[in-house]
Amino acid sequence: MALPTPARPRTLPHGDRAGADDRRTARRAVASASCASLIGIGLARFAYTPLLPAIIDGGWFEASTAAYLGAANLAGYLAGALLGRPLAARTRVPVVLRAMMVVATAAFFACAYPLNVAWFFAWRFASGFAGGALMVLAAPAVLPHVPPGKRGLAGGLIFMGIGVGIAASGTLVPLLLRGGLQQAWFGLGALSCLLTVIGWRGWPSDAPAAVRPVAGAEPSRAPGRAALRALYAEYALNAAAWVPHMLFLVDLVARGLGQGIQAGSHYWVLFGLGATVGPILVGHLADRTGFGPALRLAFLVEAGAIAIPALGLGPSWLILSSVAVGAFVTGTVPLMLGRIGELLPGEPERQKAAWSVATVAFALFQAGAAYGLSFVFAHTAGNYTLLFALGTSAMVLALAIDLGTALATPRPASPARP
Repeated sequence: MALPTPARPRTLPHGDRAGADDRRTARRAVASASCASLIGIGLARFAYTPLLPAIIDGGWFEASTAAYLGAANLAGYLAGALLGRPLAARTRVPVVLRAMMVVATAAFFACAYPLNVAWFFAWRFASGFAGGALMVLAAPAVLPHVPPGKRGLAGGLIFMGIGVGIAASGTLVPLLLRGGLQQAWFGLGALSCLLTVIGWRGWPSDAPAAVRPVAGAEPSRAPGRAALRALYAEYALNAAAWVPHMLFLVDLVARGLGQGIQAGSHYWVLFGLGATVGPILVGHLADRTGFGPALRLAFLVEAGAIAIPALGLGPSWLILSSVAVGAFVTGTVPLMLGRIGELLPGEPERQKAAWSVATVAFALFQAGAAYGLSFVFAHTAGNYTLLFALGTSAMVLALAIDLGTALATPRPASPARP
């Protein structure tokens, strides 16, 4: 009797193995970028908000000084957004990304020691700088390695880290503060260190294969500068429109509606939960509809959600507003990045430059709106309705600019069929 021939181990063809390796590289790169957004923005910026009362009550700094130190992060973010690309041009992008994650982590441990105002300011500025550089560099370094049909979802997963940080600021930080203010900073530093280790090796070290433009497309001529400038203006107005929720939502509930700080914190957690799932949902939508239509829909929904507090509707509507605006605070980021990719197909360097400009415009308008609306609030005897009405107006203007640009831009002629 003939013995059965042992089965040969199944091997993947070379092309399939290469495809599997590419998918594995893309997954690891997206995970690294998500860790970077969680460290540089989610924790480094938003964890300071619930720490602020403890810093003041603990006698570390006076109230006015503590608020000034909080603004140092925004100033550093703007500097990082401006200098991130020039810094990466002098060395390899993964080196800069890893260095910025380390800087942000070190800032948490350094802030556990309030030696003096200059020391604390320097480290808050450094954490903001790291966040700005990571925002400019991380996603553009990763998304070219992702298949075009999955880039919306991948962008959502990357920027989901911001929402996780917002949610953690309302849940994890109060738990850490039970052990003391210094221990809270140490806990945030330990979490950031763990995330840095997880994301350390996932950054892609090689450039992806160049994307071949579709037949008949002329990416060097389309779009005109007007379309990109309109996109920058929309993103900047979008940043200003969020400020009423980001700065005054908790205060509106706690003092304006008389429900107390505990109830206000609950709305902030809802805001963070929306910011966690928002990027994934809108990214998945963009993969199906295109980034342009998804962005217009986002602007429309945002305008309605931001208007809800100004209309004085009930708690259920305010919950909806908190979740929806939180979702688009982070969800608009991958939509904007993807829209830049649509406007500049096959031109990764121009895409990176455009994303850098958009990020700077965002940072400028967000900081300007924060100071401007604070001035309005102080000089109108705490008029919350006016703040949210101004935010709604900014969002409506962004939508009008996008629709006007779409109508004014001629559609490219379809290539003739053979």
